[in-house]
Amino acid sequence: MMRILLIIFVTCSWIMYQGTYAVVASNPMQPRTKCEFYNQSMCENPNDPNCKYVEECEPQEDGKRSHCFVLWSENEKGVINVSLKGCFLDNEDCYDKSDCVAKGPKLEKHIFCCCEGNMCNQNFKWLLSPTESPPMSSPMPAIPPDSLTILEVAVIIAVFFMLFFILIVSYVWYRKTKVFNELPTSDPSPLPPPSPYLDLRPIQLVEIKAKGRFGVVWKAQFKTEEIAVKVFPVQDKQSWVTEQEIFKLPNMNHPNILHYIGVEKHGDNLHSEFWLLTAYHERGSLCDFLKAHTLTWPQLSKIASTMARGLMHLHEAIPGKTPGEPMKPTVAHRDFKSKNVLLKSDLTACIADFGLAIIFEAGKACGDTHGQVGTRRYMAPEVLEGAINFNPDAFLRIDMYACGLVLWELVSRCTAQEGPIPEYRLPFEEEVGQHPTLEDMQESVVQKKIRPTIQDHWRHHPGLVGMCDTMEECWDHDAEARLSASCVMERAIQLSKFQPNSISWRIENDKNMTQLKEISM
Repeated sequence: MMRILLIIFVTCSWIMYQGTYAVVASNPMQPRTKCEFYNQSMCENPNDPNCKYVEECEPQEDGKRSHCFVLWSENEKGVINVSLKGCFLDNEDCYDKSDCVAKGPKLEKHIFCCCEGNMCNQNFKWLLSPTESPPMSSPMPAIPPDSLTILEVAVIIAVFFMLFFILIVSYVWYRKTKVFNELPTSDPSPLPPPSPYLDLRPIQLVEIKAKGRFGVVWKAQFKTEEIAVKVFPVQDKQSWVTEQEIFKLPNMNHPNILHYIGVEKHGDNLHSEFWLLTAYHERGSLCDFLKAHTLTWPQLSKIASTMARGLMHLHEAIPGKTPGEPMKPTVAHRDFKSKNVLLKSDLTACIADFGLAIIFEAGKACGDTHGQVGTRRYMAPEVLEGAINFNPDAFLRIDMYACGLVLWELVSRCTAQEGPIPEYRLPFEEEVGQHPTLEDMQESVVQKKIRPTIQDHWRHHPGLVGMCDTMEECWDHDAEARLSASCVMERAIQLSKFQPNSISWRIENDKNMTQLKEISM
C-alpha cells in the first residue's frame, strides 16, 4: 500500500512541475556571442560568401543569454545536409554547453543542437543513446481483494480525484499564460497571433530574381498584376519588421521610394517565412543594369537626380499636410548601394531594402543600435573605424558617402566619356578585389584614404566634370564636409539641362557649378 501511494505522489509531483513550469531565472547580461551563419534556402552555390559568414548575436536584455545552433538532417547512408546555422535566443537547454551535440534517438526529420560560446556551432554531432533495459525488480505480490480496508480504498480514490483536479487546473493555467515549452527561435518574444493585415492573398511565385543576405526576391503574380515578393527566413524576421515600420511611416509614399503593398506570414516555428510585397520593376537593380548596359549622358543625369531625390525624401523630416497629421521622421538607410537602387521602365530610380534603416523621431533617442552595419565596400571611414557619433546628421552623412560611390559606378559606364567603355566594376574592386575583408577596407579607406579612381578623360567632358566633383565631395574623408542629398539632386538637375557639346554650355555649366558649390558650403 505504501508503494502505491509513493508512486501516485511522484506522478502528481511530476505533472504539477510540468504544468507550472514557465520562467527560468535570469542570468547576468553576457557579451555579444559570435556564431557561424548558414541558410541553405538562400544558397544555390555553397561556396557563395553570402552562404556562410560570422553572425554577431544581438545582446539580450533581462539577463537572457545568446547561443548558437545547427539544424541538419542525416540520411540512411550517414550523409549530412545542413539547413540552418546562426544565433539562438536564451534557452536553458543550451546553457554551459561548449559543444553542439544532439543526443537521443533520431525521431524527427531534422536534428537540432545548440551550444554556448563564440563559434561553438562550427562543429556538431549526433550521439545515439544506447537503449537501456528497465531495472529488474522483484514482482509485486498480488493484493487479495479482501486485504484492502475501506479507509485505504477511500484514500486511493481521493488521490486520483486530486490528480484529475491538478490536471484540469494546470491545463487552464497553461492556456491562459500561453507559455510554450518548445524550441525557441531568434525572436525576442513568441510570434503574435495573425492580424487582419496578414490575410493571405492569392499570390503565385514565378521566378527568383535576386538573392541577398536577408532573403530571396521573387517575381510573382497577384491576380493580373506582377509584384515583387521578398521572402525572409525565420532568423531574419527583425529585418522584415523593420522594413514594414519604414514603409508605414506617414508621408513615406514617394515616386522615388519603392512602392509598398503589404506583408504576409507563412508557416510555423522553424518553417516560418515572412513575405514583403512591393511593386515589381523588370529592369531590376542599378547594379545589375550597369553590368549589362551602358548609359548615355541624359540617362545618367536622370538616374542620378531621381536617386538623390529619393534619398532626400528618406532623409527629410516632413510635417503632416493637415493639422494633427503626424510628421514623417528622418530615416537613415545604412545600407545604401547600387543593388538597393531599383530602376523603373523609364530609368527613374527608386530606393529599396530598408532592413537596416533607422528612424530618428524628434525628442527620442535613436535606441540601442550597432554602428558597424551595411556592406563593407560601401562603408564610410568613420563606420570602418568605429567612430560614429550616434546622431541623425552622422548617419545621413554615412549614406551620402555611399551615394558618392554609386555616382562613380554611373560615370564609369557612361558613353559620354572618351574612348572605350570598360566592363562594370564595383567600387574598390580594382583596389581590394571582389570579396574584401573588413581589415582590407580599413587599410584602404581609413589608413591610406584611397577612393575609386577617377579617370583623367572623364574630366574632358563638361557634364562628367560636374559629376566627378560631386562624387568627390560626397565621399570626403571629413564627414561634415560631405554634400547633402538635396544638393546632389540640385546639381544633377542643373547638369541635365544643357547639351554638353557647345562652348556656351561649358561656360554656363562652370557658372552653375560655382553657384552650387557656394550654396553647399
